[in-house]
Amino acid sequence: MKIKTTFSLALLVLSVSALGQELKPGFDKDEYKQMMLISAKTSALDSNYYNSFPNPENYKLEYRSPSVGFDNLWEFWTDDNNGKAVISVRGTTEKEESWLANFYAAMVPAKGELKLSNDDIFTYNLASNPKAAVHVGWLLGTAILSKEIVPKIKEQYQKGTKSFLITGHSQGGAICYLLTSYLYSLQLSGELPKDIRFKTYCSAAPKPGNLYFAYEYEALTQGGWAFNVVNAADWVPETPISIQTLNDFNNVNPFTNAPLLIKKLKFPKNLVVKRIYNKLDKPTKKAQKNYEKYLGDMAAKIIKQNLKDNTPPTYYSSNHYVRTGTIIVLLPDDEYYKQYPNDPAKLFQHHLHAPYLMLLEKLDSLK
Repeated sequence: MKIKTTFSLALLVLSVSALGQELKPGFDKDEYKQMMLISAKTSALDSNYYNSFPNPENYKLEYRSPSVGFDNLWEFWTDDNNGKAVISVRGTTEKEESWLANFYAAMVPAKGELKLSNDDIFTYNLASNPKAAVHVGWLLGTAILSKEIVPKIKEQYQKGTKSFLITGHSQGGAICYLLTSYLYSLQLSGELPKDIRFKTYCSAAPKPGNLYFAYEYEALTQGGWAFNVVNAADWVPETPISIQTLNDFNNVNPFTNAPLLIKKLKFPKNLVVKRIYNKLDKPTKKAQKNYEKYLGDMAAKIIKQNLKDNTPPTYYSSNHYVRTGTIIVLLPDDEYYKQYPNDPAKLFQHHLHAPYLMLLEKLDSLK
């Protein structure tokens, strides 16, 4: 009887321990802090930046990728005590090609193919709505990084890991949006096991796509499985510049049949209303075409210098970038601005890891 009781207690302890290893939904202040400390190590371009942050608790670095594509890089960290793993994506570096990925800001459909080379086609399905579209530069980064990330997830799963945190700061956060959607799509297609749990902490991330991508991303991760943490003084999450045309609305809207309705108006009211309509419609369409021309077609020609065999995709005629996902706002106060005053000469004063971590400590309303 005593042996039976001891065995039952052992099973109970193991069961509770296993539950403790599972990721839990909801924003966790300490969990995000650990992701930021990992991200700071991943993003560090020199030893001074690297050493200015403490090591994350419990996590250890297992793998650091080489620099690929547009100076993209990722790291793999593990927390063996709790059965968790972290995929950490580096943000923008000082190299020209890294910035080029940001400026290659035309949109492409959220479902399709990218021809990286003659022998390398990246097939993706980030959203099912044909009106959903995403940033092509960051999608290219996602495509290139996923070549190593997906096999690493499969390898780690075979070792028993089913809980994966995905994190990235700045451009790294933008890529994490798309990577998250991509990994969920692989689960849906059966390429990745369905019992893997992903939780995403984007940080200081810019806008990854349009409203229809945002809708599906938010539906996919709702319930507390993905966040973007934003310093309200940081300009980077306000980018890319967004242009909304009348074509960016849902199919059923009051604007689709506006020209027909205007024609039915009596003279001279029809001329007045038509003039107003054109004043609203034409400038945004022209701006969108210029956006696609300079940040799509022209940028693609420079992209060829880094990816010589890359074939530019067909762009989606929109640049209606929107803020995506559940946003955790870090609101600066007077104490913050004393340490980090607004200074036009310091464009990234509010964007780096240190000011984010300072504001995080003030975030008392969340655990």
